[in-house]
Amino acid sequence: MGSHHARVIAQSPRAELAYLIDTREDVGREVADRYGATWVPELPDLHDVDAVVVAAATEAHYELAMKVLGQDRPLLIEKPVADSLLRTQEILDEAEARDLPLMCGLLERYNPAVMTARALLEQPMHVVATRHSPYAPRIKTGVAWDLLVHDIDLAINIIGSSPTAVDARLGFFHPDSAPTAEDVAETVLEFQNGAIAQVSASRVGQRKIRQLSIYELDRLVEVDLLRRDVVIYRHVSENSVDDGRGYRQQTVIEIPEITSSQEPLTTQFGRFLDVIDGVVDAAAERATIAPSHAVIDQVISKKSAR
Repeated sequence: MGSHHARVIAQSPRAELAYLIDTREDVGREVADRYGATWVPELPDLHDVDAVVVAAATEAHYELAMKVLGQDRPLLIEKPVADSLLRTQEILDEAEARDLPLMCGLLERYNPAVMTARALLEQPMHVVATRHSPYAPRIKTGVAWDLLVHDIDLAINIIGSSPTAVDARLGFFHPDSAPTAEDVAETVLEFQNGAIAQVSASRVGQRKIRQLSIYELDRLVEVDLLRRDVVIYRHVSENSVDDGRGYRQQTVIEIPEITSSQEPLTTQFGRFLDVIDGVVDAAAERATIAPSHAVIDQVISKKSAR
């Protein structure tokens, strides 16, 4: 992700990539040279830097984030913010105390299909999200922080509030996974207004699935996050027929135009710059981070019951 962030920053007409930080000189210097930045092996003094993007291993997030915020610099940090809810909250509290812009890389918010669908919604009452992938040995954490957090965040933003109840079941299947790293997470969220979200994450699938279904009383909005398309279904009627074959169902299908073709990472970085420039309220943006992290903390707490 670090190299992708470097590319997006370097290509932005609103920013200049100053430093590329990586402890591995061969990797860091190659990326820095590619995008016209200076390679350094560790976080430098930030007196000549306006903002920082952290895309490091999760266990390194806390120390890096606190160093960046300690120098009063805005921060865009990859998800999760830290490796525990307590440390995540400490980072959020530090940013709030210093009134600094802080964003988390919950990238699916900026998927063009998701942005198109959200603009069309009126009263969502049931959200079903599926995020399944083949096994990837390089990912050491469980699916809750790696996959589930994205759709938990989408469900919270679609319904418009934090859940009042969280239920989850975790599966531990793959022999190459760490004993405490879940391979499957099935989650149900209940909301104050009666809405329900069912969110499924798996890394023992045999194909990549990124599907989001949003139900309202009179329509279904389906989002394919991989193809980045949206289809709306409206059931019109269901009538008996005389040919002995059952029922005839009429459904109106709409395919709205996707409102943007921009890469999600580019859209996210543009929003980060807007927060820095004061176009987007920094406190409101910070407030969107904690809810999904709190839900994931409740989900992984189920491990203690194994």
